[in-house]
Amino acid sequence: MKKRFLFPLIFLLGILPVWVRGQEPAKPFRRGLFVSAIQEPPVLSNREAILKLVSFAKKADVQVLFVQIYYANRTWFPSRVGDPVPYRECLKSVGEDPLKVLLREAHAAGIQVHAWLNMLSLNDNGDAPLLRKYGTDILTRDAAGKRSLVDYKIDRQYFLEPGDPRVRKELATLVGEVLRGYPDLDGIQFDYLRYPDVHPVYGHTKINIQRFKETTGSVTIRNQDPVWQQWKRDQVTGLLGTFVKKARELRPGIRVSVTGCMPYPRAYHEAFQDWPSWLDRKIVDFATVMDYSPDPAQFERWILNVKSKIRDFSKMNIGIGAYRLGNEPETFSKEFRVCETADAGACVVFHYGSLVEYPALAEPLLEAERRNAKPSIRS
Repeated sequence: MKKRFLFPLIFLLGILPVWVRGQEPAKPFRRGLFVSAIQEPPVLSNREAILKLVSFAKKADVQVLFVQIYYANRTWFPSRVGDPVPYRECLKSVGEDPLKVLLREAHAAGIQVHAWLNMLSLNDNGDAPLLRKYGTDILTRDAAGKRSLVDYKIDRQYFLEPGDPRVRKELATLVGEVLRGYPDLDGIQFDYLRYPDVHPVYGHTKINIQRFKETTGSVTIRNQDPVWQQWKRDQVTGLLGTFVKKARELRPGIRVSVTGCMPYPRAYHEAFQDWPSWLDRKIVDFATVMDYSPDPAQFERWILNVKSKIRDFSKMNIGIGAYRLGNEPETFSKEFRVCETADAGACVVFHYGSLVEYPALAEPLLEAERRNAKPSIRS
């Protein structure tokens, strides 16, 4: 009799959702906060700063912290792909792995932590380990001649070529380092997953052009050719797919997300991001678009434009650019309220350092906490 029921039981276990087999389903959230690794004071370099962040998030009813741990090929975790010097310095200062401290404290407060990774930008790090390993051959570029490393800078940054298989392999390995090293992470977010959008004429690396010609049969390349433009869009999407595959293999239940440029025409035609399709095809669980306009009217128009581009608006978070509004707390407050009434998945503030530097910006996040505070008893 036992054998008769064994196969049905195994079959059911195979098709049940991951969360039924021991992992809680991801909880929806309404507010998120970007935490930059390079803000002052650096949060992960100081135990007191970590505790202060968690305390602020609790008071501000922030349910998710997007914590930057990879930036300019520098890492705030042990790594062989990136430069781990920042991690080692933080480890020495805190006395234990700072991200693990943050995870422990945030989870105790009921707050999720998602790793935030800047994937294709090396910023201005000309000494990046990936550059030392492969040279300028892995940097995206235009068709103009290059004499030195500085000639590869675009908008004051070096950008990796998304169509280069070596880039895909190295960055996928880095994703694996993060997920293996921090099994308690609630999510992972891929940022800077795009081509540079300043004069969008890039992608002219030797290996990318070779792959394009072999795949499409094209002999020449024109920047305005729709076939070439779609190729570049496909390289960005393919790169995202590589990261998602790695994440799902290592952590089937983890929430995977991505950031998107705004407005949409910039994302699609200049940065070669197709974030509506990433959501509609369920490649990622949700996306956060960077609606960083300092004009509240434009901020709202961009939200309406996003609504028209995707099927499920609950999968879209709206990023609010507090970093541009330090001296304009009223403008930030207007945009924050517009976001909270827009029925998006969540409102995500960029970034925590700006709220620390300009405390008035935090007012709309702390209103509910102040309303619920008990009046003091005076003798």
